[in-house]
Amino acid sequence: MKKIEAIIRSHKLDEVKTAALNAGVIGMTITELRQFGRQKGLQERYRGVVYNVDFQTRLKVEVVADDEQIDLIVQALVNSAQTGKLGDGKIIVSTVNETVRIRTEEHNLEAI
Repeated sequence: MKKIEAIIRSHKLDEVKTAALNAGVIGMTITELRQFGRQKGLQERYRGVVYNVDFQTRLKVEVVADDEQIDLIVQALVNSAQTGKLGDGKIIVSTVNETVRIRTEEHNLEAI
């Protein structure tokens, strides 16, 4: 099993969700976060005053899936989240050693 963590732009969530479901994802967790990367923030102007905004609001989408599904899911996430501009985000894939569903005590793939 693998865990996919995708940091995406907030306005791309509906597209990402649809693409993930079409790729076979059963469920996902969404977390709101603030981050900065290569764009190093931006300057906003409000009522004539310039403010430096260091952190951008993003969403983290987390999915756990079987190893055979990973390439399809990652490609679906890339295609749906991509705008071609700086700040599109990142996808991180890591190994999951064990998953347990608390209610039924099912393990691994049965717990997803």
